[in-house]
This record gives sequence, C-alpha cells and structure tokens, in this order.
Amino acid sequence: MGDPLYATYEGVIRASGAAMVPVPLRPEDGFRLQAEDIAARITPRSRAILLNTPHNPTGAILTAEDIAAIGALAREHDLWIVSDEVYEDLVFDGATFVSPLAFEDLAERVVVASSISKSHAAPGFRSGWCIGPEAFAAAALPLSETMLFGNQPFIADMTERAVRDGSPVAAGMRTRFAARAALLQRRLDTETDLVVKMPEAGMFAMVNVAATGLTGAAYARDLLARGGVAVMPGSSFGQTMRDWVRVALTVEDARLDEACNRITTHLNQLKEDAA
Repeated sequence: MGDPLYATYEGVIRASGAAMVPVPLRPEDGFRLQAEDIAARITPRSRAILLNTPHNPTGAILTAEDIAAIGALAREHDLWIVSDEVYEDLVFDGATFVSPLAFEDLAERVVVASSISKSHAAPGFRSGWCIGPEAFAAAALPLSETMLFGNQPFIADMTERAVRDGSPVAAGMRTRFAARAALLQRRLDTETDLVVKMPEAGMFAMVNVAATGLTGAAYARDLLARGGVAVMPGSSFGQTMRDWVRVALTVEDARLDEACNRITTHLNQLKEDAA
C-alpha cells in the first residue's frame, strides 16, 4: 500500500496477521500509487493491494489509467484489491473519481470500504460498509456480526437512509475545503518558501517545509511553540513525508487566513535565527 498512509492502517493490517508493505508515493507522480512500484514489491506471499482514493493525507485521486495498470497486476498475481473510498463525496470540482468497481474485469477481486464519517460529517457514529463479491460477503458476515455484537441497530438503519438519500452537507464541504486549499496555496506560495501540494479532494493539504532546513516534525513543534499554529508532521503518515506537514482545511476562513499570517511571520523568524 502507499506510503504516506492513514495512520491506523498498519495496526489494522497487523491485527489480521498480515504484514504491511509500504510503497512510496512521490510528489512528482502527484502522490498517486504507481503500478511499477507495486510490481517491484510483490512476492509469493502477497495477497492484496490496498488503495486509498481519494487519498488521506495528500488528497490525490487515482486515475482510470492508474487503476487499470494496478488491476492488471492484481490479475497477473491473483491479488485482491481493497479500496478505501471514504472521501469519494469530497472530490473537488474539476477532478474525477473512478472506483476499481467500475472495471468489470476486476469486480470479482475488488472490495470497497467506505463510511458516513466524511460524506455526512458523522464520524462519531463509526458506521460504514463494505462492497465486494458474494464469496467475500459470505465470509465477512459472521466476522462483522462478532465484531459488531451489541451495536445499536438504529445506527445501521440510519446509515442505510443516509446512503440512499445522499448527503445534504457534502457539496458545501467540497466548496469550502477547495476554496481554503486555494487560499493556502496562494498565500504560502507567494509569501513564503513553502510549497503547497493542491489536493484534489478531502479536507487536508500537504505543505513541503524543506526550505526551512527542518524536518516536518521539527517544523511543526517550532511553529506550534512560537507561532501558535498546529499542523501534523508528515512523518506521522509514513517515512516518505519527513519534509512535509499536513494542514487541516476544516477551520473557518478567517482562522486559516490568520494561520497563514502566523506561518509567514514564523518563517521570517526562522530566517532571522539562521542569519
């Protein structure tokens, strides 16, 4: 699976008895998982390819060509494709989302996972679903019944209604998050030496802080201590992002604008320290 990755993936994978094999996602590829990089890491023990599209933390979306190439690998090596698509409803205007389920020749080896946590802004319910072939569903049902024993049935009923009716809040979130990402990119790219990777979806943006001479973790600590701005070190999501930080787009516009002011001031302080 791609590195960087959502922080809980490794624990979930290891809990099943499997081992995670990270595949670096490179900025020059738009942080999209490349089939040739997967192929270089496939062994006789490989069983599945885990996709996250749209991707957390980078906001990258796999193209149809990306998925077709990855699908060809899956067929060649008889691998499952597990696709986490929880950010599907938060794709920005101008970007296109494609699921592996859209490929008829892959459907029998694809499992899609999603939830209402992002699309309906309802993470507290911890409610989601999987879609896959009949054999997968038959094996997953007894496991899910054991895991969810005692869970309130009304949450499942609520989730079904939410999926059928569609989200009343996703469109507004898409618009706000895209506008804030554009604001962040415009301000930091023009006022600082930091580089913003414009996301295609989701609620975060990645910022490269290599120009400061600090790692993302060191930069995040110093920015919080001296600038009063909290960002997430990229290394929290994998080793390939040690020079990056993740910025949340969920704060109000005025607060994000003020954060940009403080980031600029902090960067000037770092330059003075180095002088």
